[in-house]
Amino acid sequence: MRIVRIANFVSPTSGGIRTALRHWGEEYRAAGHEVHLVIPEPGARHEVQAQGHVHHLPATGTGAGYSLMWARRPVARLLREIGPDRLEVHDRATLRWLGPWARKQGIPTVMLSHENMTGILVRRLHSPEALAERTADFINRKSANDYDRIVCPSHYAAAEWRRFGADARVVTLGVDLESFQPPTERSPLTPDGRTRPPGQVQVVHCGRLSPEKNPGLSIDAVRELVRRGVDVHLTVLGHGPMREELMESSADLPITFHEYISGRRELADVLGRADLAISPGPVETFGLAALEALACGVPVVCPDEGALAEVVGPAGAVAPSRPEAFADAAQEVLARGDLTDVARTQAERFNWPDSAAQMLAIHHELG
Repeated sequence: MRIVRIANFVSPTSGGIRTALRHWGEEYRAAGHEVHLVIPEPGARHEVQAQGHVHHLPATGTGAGYSLMWARRPVARLLREIGPDRLEVHDRATLRWLGPWARKQGIPTVMLSHENMTGILVRRLHSPEALAERTADFINRKSANDYDRIVCPSHYAAAEWRRFGADARVVTLGVDLESFQPPTERSPLTPDGRTRPPGQVQVVHCGRLSPEKNPGLSIDAVRELVRRGVDVHLTVLGHGPMREELMESSADLPITFHEYISGRRELADVLGRADLAISPGPVETFGLAALEALACGVPVVCPDEGALAEVVGPAGAVAPSRPEAFADAAQEVLARGDLTDVARTQAERFNWPDSAAQMLAIHHELG
């Protein structure tokens, strides 16, 4: 098959979607398929990567900190030139129009629902929850009718579709289990590169620094731990529009904001120095950053909302999204002793070959 994937909300520093696209593309190619990816960039170019052909189309606008392909004609023109057998759309908002377009061309389609629309409307736009649900249901019903398959990365994500009867499939993401591994021996360094002070608890924040990810909760939880007399240091791994605001609000705390880490093995090395990870996103539909921490043998504290509890399982703790509750959960996890093997075993439940095989099975269903 010639499989074309298209996404808007990706950038050199974006996380889960970009990672999923890369790994699925590599696995699709390994299975013998011709694979293309269409993403925005300031200028047009084409390259061949391990994940297949990557087509960069000029961005014609911005949104939520990303450059976006708003203009439809260049996208449609490129897709006609490629001639897809299958079209994967990794955007349920700005590229939703591709469902009806592809149906007119006779191209089977799969929409990947990487985010919870209700949660985004509530967290980012401050919509009342009842209104957010009605709005999401209206838009999602149209998408369910316009696409041949809807795929979600978790049962939490699928619930938004299933509440009005849509057949949303669940295909969990994976983690690079080779790059992300527990360290063979305890590092003498902290996640931010200092010599490890004896007895100091090393915590990392995993996740983009944007409102829907609730990164302030990680900082407030550390503030509560400090108030309790815990010798703790937080290293924030993540970038986003709230970075400067968070740096200012936490200037009095033992917190380091790490520079962006592009290499997987370098990130694994930093994660592996931590005693605990906090992943506070309340509307996460999967939580790849948390899974990478687990793969490095680091237990995770996450909220009792969203999909993170599905990923973390027994390798950490789930708590209400309050600083005191997260601090309690952090202390409970630390009191359990070495959870390296538990965290790694949990991470090994999620791998890219199995994830891609499930995606390809869905594509094969379409003819």
